[in-house]
Amino acid sequence: MKLSTLTVGQLNEYVRRVLASDPMLRSVCVVGEISNLKRHVSGHWYFSLKDEEAAINCAMFRQAAAGLRFRPENGMRVRLYGNVSLYTKTGSYQLYVEEMEQDGLGALYLQFEALKNRLMQEGLFDAALKKPVPQYVRGIGIVTSKTGAVVHDIARVAWRRDPSVQLYLCPASVQGANAADEIVAAIRLLDRYDPAEVIIVGRGGGSMEDLWPFNEEKVARAIAACKKPVISAVGHETDFTIADFVADLRAPTPSAAAELAVQRQDLLFQQLAGLCTQMDAALEKRLSALHLRLIRTRQQLTAASPEERTQMQLNRVAQLRLRMQAACDGQLGQKAHALSAAPLRLHTLCENRLNGLERRLAQATLRLRTAGPVETIRRGYAVVMKDGHAIKDAQLLSPGDRLKLHMNNGIVSTTVDRIEKGC
Repeated sequence: MKLSTLTVGQLNEYVRRVLASDPMLRSVCVVGEISNLKRHVSGHWYFSLKDEEAAINCAMFRQAAAGLRFRPENGMRVRLYGNVSLYTKTGSYQLYVEEMEQDGLGALYLQFEALKNRLMQEGLFDAALKKPVPQYVRGIGIVTSKTGAVVHDIARVAWRRDPSVQLYLCPASVQGANAADEIVAAIRLLDRYDPAEVIIVGRGGGSMEDLWPFNEEKVARAIAACKKPVISAVGHETDFTIADFVADLRAPTPSAAAELAVQRQDLLFQQLAGLCTQMDAALEKRLSALHLRLIRTRQQLTAASPEERTQMQLNRVAQLRLRMQAACDGQLGQKAHALSAAPLRLHTLCENRLNGLERRLAQATLRLRTAGPVETIRRGYAVVMKDGHAIKDAQLLSPGDRLKLHMNNGIVSTTVDRIEKGC
């Protein structure tokens, strides 16, 4: 018997026609649990329908999906109506779904809801228990598979935002029978490792079965007991696990988790530059104010000094003497004929007047200098100053006060040890 030679396309098309010609497969009703549900941007839905024994790939096109009155989720038990055929391009046998009805919840979904409700009642999801993620993180611990793309996505984003941040990978299986135990061990190890300030726990997307380790109670309690902030980044944006509810922060994807944990270094430098500018401006303003205050204080001290006041009095006497001399000269010129008989007497009177004024000035100057602080200091006394003010009463001082003693030829800084009452 000679066999016919077929191309792959011809073989697939033949099988498709065989399936299409079977009247039983043209309209079937199948019950099972939804798994690995994917909603395409085109509006088409692709998923698996499974039971305890087997699974079948399913496709539900946009027009049929738009008519549903509920939102299918992984683990949900449904009743599907449609036809069985072969997708010739890939040779995959699948169920094309035209209608979908809820047929109760699947076992995994029921477990998920039961654990979620129990942990919620215990308060593990309370916002008050959420630990804040530090604004500036120097080290990040990562719990994920060492062979997956998650760790590379986190590293790419983190080092793009801040090349100096340190990443510490504690690898763990993210699906399978031992995954939950490995995840718990990795979280506890990183919690004791001081350089890791924040812990990211995550993996890529998958079916509810694939993500199930992150729905285990032991993992939830390990996250809740962790002393460091934990960011959950499990699956895609539409996937939710128990770990997401217990974690201190949920990220829709692992890349988003890196963005939440690491601040952009360029923005930090900009903020630092702005703070330095503000500090320089405030310091310059403060220095200017102190400089003006110093100038005013010097002017006040100069105006109040005994030397300045004495010089003002001398200048005033000199002006009066000039005015008196001018008056005398004018009177002498106008009345020369009347004074020609007594020039010596007039001269004597003027001279005596001037000498009397000079003596009064000398006496006033002597009294002023004697009463002033300069002469007092020269005689061996000192002026006690505190905070720029002269202290006249010992009761105004306290032990520990810093004082300045203005003495002849210098200023002495000292501290009050004790105060004794005296006269």
